[in-house]
Amino acid sequence: MSAMRLAGKTALITGAAGGIGAEIAQRFQQEGASVFVADTNLVEGEKTAASIGAIFILLDVTSEKSWKAALSAVLARTGRLDVLVNNAGINIRKNIEEMDVESLEAMLAVNVKGPFLGIKHSLPVMRAGGGGVILNMSSICGLVGHKFTNESYTTTKGALTMLTKSVAVRYARDNIRCNSVHPSTVETALVQAMLKDPERRAERLGEVPLGRLASTTDVANALVYLASDEASFVNGIAIPVDGGLTAG
Repeated sequence: MSAMRLAGKTALITGAAGGIGAEIAQRFQQEGASVFVADTNLVEGEKTAASIGAIFILLDVTSEKSWKAALSAVLARTGRLDVLVNNAGINIRKNIEEMDVESLEAMLAVNVKGPFLGIKHSLPVMRAGGGGVILNMSSICGLVGHKFTNESYTTTKGALTMLTKSVAVRYARDNIRCNSVHPSTVETALVQAMLKDPERRAERLGEVPLGRLASTTDVANALVYLASDEASFVNGIAIPVDGGLTAG
């Protein structure tokens, strides 16, 4: 049996109570990391953490105070932070002409301000520990305009893509790597409900050269690689997990 790829690493994963975040947390735990499941959903978050032997932390990514408290809790338990996964994100599905300012601000708060604050407060912790890895969950919508996705979501994910590159070039000197992951539509419970209409599902499948939706495991596996020492010279990249969608 091969050695666990994240053995000895401490990881904090936001939005990890369910969906993609929960899968990332499980895969990281399987690969030997000490995992902190961070979310605003106390009930589901604790359930997810308990099911994989991780630790739950209540975290509102839009609050600087909440970030400080969460990172203090991580340091109190493990004394270090090796990997930050900014996975929490929301999508309010209205096009630009229908998007009210409050909805736009809510999306910017979670999708951009959240990772910004997480990075801001994780950098000194990682620097003190000799380095680390920051992984930002963007989207194909952070790489291309996507005709099935609203402009506000694309705006937030594009911002996250460039935040990733900025951090990567500035903090590499501290042995801190920063990369972004860009999934196409992922087969989650939420997506299954959204694509109940066979025509709508066929439409989404038709844009993916590999002819299927991404699985949560597809996405989590990419993050395991980027978090591991195998990717020690991979910095500032935007890696699509999209079955070839953005290649066309």
